[in-house]
Amino acid sequence: MNQKILKLENLIRFHTVFRQLHGLCQRRMLAQWSPVFSSAYPVGTAQLCIRPWQIDPFVGAALSQYRLLVTKKEERAQKSPLSSPKFKKEVEVWIGMTVEELARAMEKDIVSLPSGEKITFLDTPGHAAFSAMRARGAQVTDIVILVVAADDGVMKQTVESIKHAKDAQVPIVLAINKCDKTEADPEKVKKELLAHDVVCEDYGGDVQAVHISALTGDNLMALAEATIALAEMLELKADLNGPVEGTVIESFTDKGRGPVTTAIIQRGTLRRGSILVAGKSWAKVRLMFDENGKTIHEACPSMPVGIVGWRDLPSAGDEILEVESEPRAREVVDWRKYEQEQEKNKENLKIIEEKRKEHQEAHRKAREKYGTLHWKERLFLKYQEKKEQKPLKTKEKEEKDSNVLPIIIKGDVDGSVEAIVNIMDTYDASHECELELVHFGVGDVSENDVNLAETFHGVIYGFNVNAGNVIQKSATKKGVKIKLHKIIYRLIEDLQEELSSRLPCIVEEHPIGEACILATFSVTEGKKKVPVAGCRVQKGQLEKQKKFKLIRNGHVVWKGSLTSLKHHKDDISVIKTGMDCGLSLDEEKVEFKVGDEIVCYEEKEVPAKTSWNPGF
Repeated sequence: MNQKILKLENLIRFHTVFRQLHGLCQRRMLAQWSPVFSSAYPVGTAQLCIRPWQIDPFVGAALSQYRLLVTKKEERAQKSPLSSPKFKKEVEVWIGMTVEELARAMEKDIVSLPSGEKITFLDTPGHAAFSAMRARGAQVTDIVILVVAADDGVMKQTVESIKHAKDAQVPIVLAINKCDKTEADPEKVKKELLAHDVVCEDYGGDVQAVHISALTGDNLMALAEATIALAEMLELKADLNGPVEGTVIESFTDKGRGPVTTAIIQRGTLRRGSILVAGKSWAKVRLMFDENGKTIHEACPSMPVGIVGWRDLPSAGDEILEVESEPRAREVVDWRKYEQEQEKNKENLKIIEEKRKEHQEAHRKAREKYGTLHWKERLFLKYQEKKEQKPLKTKEKEEKDSNVLPIIIKGDVDGSVEAIVNIMDTYDASHECELELVHFGVGDVSENDVNLAETFHGVIYGFNVNAGNVIQKSATKKGVKIKLHKIIYRLIEDLQEELSSRLPCIVEEHPIGEACILATFSVTEGKKKVPVAGCRVQKGQLEKQKKFKLIRNGHVVWKGSLTSLKHHKDDISVIKTGMDCGLSLDEEKVEFKVGDEIVCYEEKEVPAKTSWNPGF
C-alpha cells in the first residue's frame, strides 16, 4: 500500500468504515473519535479475552492503522454476578492513531457483533523511523491483518509487515483495500504475495482474503467475521488467575503522575496494589486508567491499560511480570542491573584487550623499524615524525570545533526517543560535520538540559514536548537553541539544515559570456612580447573585471583574469555579443590556439547541504 494511506483523509475513511460497521451492529459509542495524523505502515497488536463481568468470551485485537491485528481468547470458569444480557455479544474496539495516542491509551468504541466477541485495536506509527516499534507490536499479536491496496499492490512496507508477522509466528488475514476503484486488481495482489510466501485460499493456501473498501465500508463485516473465525479456530486462551504478564507498549513521564506506561495485559488480572517488574524498573500500582482515561480497578488480558506507580521509567517493549512483594521486586531489579553491569564490563574488557593488542603490534613494528638503527638515527627519525604531527593552529582548531554539532534529544515517550536515536545511527557524514549526541531522555525540556547544551555549545531538539517560558528565556539568555517539533521528519529536516549551516559555503561559477578565438598574434610591450587572442563574443558579454577561463577540447587549461581587453585600439571594460576584441591573459606562458573558447564568469558562494540521507 502506498503512503497515501497515511494522510488524514484516509484516517477519516478508516474511521468512517468503523462507523458503518457499528451501525450494522447497533453500535454504542463510549468516547468521541478525533482524527489525528498517523504514519506510514504501522504494526498493531491484538488480543482477546473475557472480563469478569461478561459471560461470553470476547476477542481483543490490536489493529495497526495499516497492518496488524491480534487476538487472544480466554474462558471464564464461572459466571459473574455482574453479568447482564445487554453485555453479551459485544465487540470492543480500541483505536490508537499515533505514538501519543497509544501512550495515553486508545480511543474506545464498543460494537455488537452477531458472534458476540470484543476486539481491541492498537495502532503503531508507520513512519520508517518506527520500525523497531512495529516489530515490538508484532510480538504481542496473535492475528495479523495485512492491508494491501488493490491498485498499488505489494509495496516495500507490505513486505516489512509480512516479515514482522513471520518473525512473530502469527497467522495473517489479508484485507485487500480500495476494491471500489475501477483500476483495482485484487487477483494481482494475491499473485504478488505468493512471492513472499503468503498464499491465499484461492491458490490452495490457508490465508483468508477479504476484498474491502475503506471509502465505502464494503465487506468490513466480512473482515471482522473472518478475524473472529480464525481466532476461534486457533482456540487461543489466556489465564485470568495466574500472575500478571504483559508488555509495555509505550512509556512517558506525566507531571502529575510521574512515570506512566501504556501496557497490554496478556495473562492474569492486574489490580491496584499489584507489584510489577519491567526491565530495570518496578512499580506498586497506584492507579490504572483505561483507553478513555477513566480510572479502573482491574485489567484483564487483552486490555490496554495505563499504569501509574513506577519508580523509574521502563522502556517500550519491556516485559511486565508480577512478583509477590516489594523486596522481591527490588531483588529482581538489582539482579538485572548487576547483570547489565557485568555485561558492560565484559564489553569494556574486550575493547581494552583489542587496544592492548593494537599497542603490542605497534610496539613490535616500531622495534622492527628502529631496532637496527644507531641511537642517534632513531632519535632523528622520531623527531621528524613528531615534527610532522604539529598541533593545530588556533584558527584551524576553531574551524574543527565549528564542524561539530552536539545535540540533546527530548521526546514525549520512550518509543519516540528510540526512533530518533535510531535515525542518528544512520548518520554517515562525519567527514563534513561531526554529530555528537550528548544526552537523550523522556519529558519536557528542563533547565538541566539548557545548562548541558550551554556547556557543549549544543542544540536541543524536542519531539512532542514543551519548553516553558522560563526555560525559553533561560535558553535565549545563554545562547542555546531549542527546536520543538510535532512531526518526526520535520525534526530530521531541521537537523539537516543545522548540519548544513555548519559547512563551508560552496563556490559556484555562473557564466556571463562566451567568446571564440579566431586568430592569435603577439604585441610588443617594452622589451617582451605578449600573446594576444583575437576573439568574437558569441554569447552574453565579456567584462574585464570578472574572472575568465580558457577551454580547449572541453578541458579547462587556464583560469585567471585579463591584463587587457581592447576593441580595435581602444581599451574597453565590456564587450557585447557579436563584437570582436583582442585580449591578453595574466599568465604570459599560456598559448592560444584558434578554436579555443574564452568564458567570462563570476563566482558566487552558496550554502552547502549535508550529504546525509536518513532514508525518508
